[in-house]
Amino acid sequence: MKKSLIYIFLFSIGMFCLLQSHAIPIPGAGEAKKAPPRITKSGGIERDYRAGKLTEAHEKIVIALAKKQGVGKVARISTINFYPSQARGIRVDGAKEVNGRAVSYKVLSVNFKPWFHPGGGPRKGDVRMGDFWAGKAYERKKTILRVGETDYLCGSIRDIDIKECETMLGLFLAGKFTYNAGPRINDRLLGQVDWSKPNRFSKRGNDISAGFLHKGGPGSGFFDMEVEFVDGKLNIKQMFQAMP
Repeated sequence: MKKSLIYIFLFSIGMFCLLQSHAIPIPGAGEAKKAPPRITKSGGIERDYRAGKLTEAHEKIVIALAKKQGVGKVARISTINFYPSQARGIRVDGAKEVNGRAVSYKVLSVNFKPWFHPGGGPRKGDVRMGDFWAGKAYERKKTILRVGETDYLCGSIRDIDIKECETMLGLFLAGKFTYNAGPRINDRLLGQVDWSKPNRFSKRGNDISAGFLHKGGPGSGFFDMEVEFVDGKLNIKQMFQAMP
């Protein structure tokens, strides 16, 4: 009788553990199955649809609208979250023109009615095609920073030597820096920085500022930092996170 009770008890525990293992999924398992590739490339166009996928029909309209508004050759299409709202948008990048260290390309912001702010619509001067509309494309200029054999595009470099920027960027990429720990600088926030996307480097006297984009991609914001760079050692003094 005692042995029977023991077997029943052990069987009950086993069934309880089995049910629990099915009730609590492995963290990230569901997302891994559902998440499509975020960046794809075909037909000479790179696509980053992490904020929402466009159909082939939508793409044709977006490309036609981009060419009409000043983007001669489309190189990249990405969908963007407009945090903290629920609205989303589309960004079109034109082909890059390189002149030494200088890089320039056209950028167009495209709006899609089902994704836009409720009640919103085209402004005066915008061109509309179906549910899509856009103003004129604008030009972006960036500078090439070279670390090893890899080139990185930086949005702005002011009053600071390019070689110094490249040395600091190399240290950021390799994680070879220290920081003044605090609520605004910690491992969690630093883990959100995309070190491969430098936004700016600037210098005023002995004060150096650096900026990097968020890992979430376009529309996810950026980080600004005040840093010290002395005798080849890099330290982050202050860090601020900003939303677009």
